[in-house]
Amino acid sequence: MDKRIKLDQVAPEIFGVMARMERYLEQSSLSPIHKDLLRIHASHINGCSFCLELHKGQARKLGETEERLDAIAFWPDSTLFSKEEKLILSLTESITLIHHTGEREELLKEARDVFGDQYLAQLIMAIITINAWNRLAISVHLEPLP
Repeated sequence: MDKRIKLDQVAPEIFGVMARMERYLEQSSLSPIHKDLLRIHASHINGCSFCLELHKGQARKLGETEERLDAIAFWPDSTLFSKEEKLILSLTESITLIHHTGEREELLKEARDVFGDQYLAQLIMAIITINAWNRLAISVHLEPLP
């Protein structure tokens, strides 16, 4: 018997808060593929199969190839990603694993130089949001999508 809390029943407003974060991101200037790349990478790092499959499916609908989706796991050695995409994947990894990496000032400076303040702020918010979703999905044991 699963004894995990049913957040949708106990505190449905939590999903409203998360939905507002998602609405912000949908209205942002972030490229849809940038959002999916960072969502997939963070979900992989966090071991969230629910979010991983959800965002891989969304990326496929945007025309993302299986080759690139598979290559996210070894992105530093891959030639399939642009400089900007690699920077987003590095930033995602750094923020997701901040308890191991600490603040990486040089990475943030490079990202600021490449993307500018507004886009970087939106990237950071997207990374924070997917990490929150990952932790929520894992904590309440959401089942992977079929």
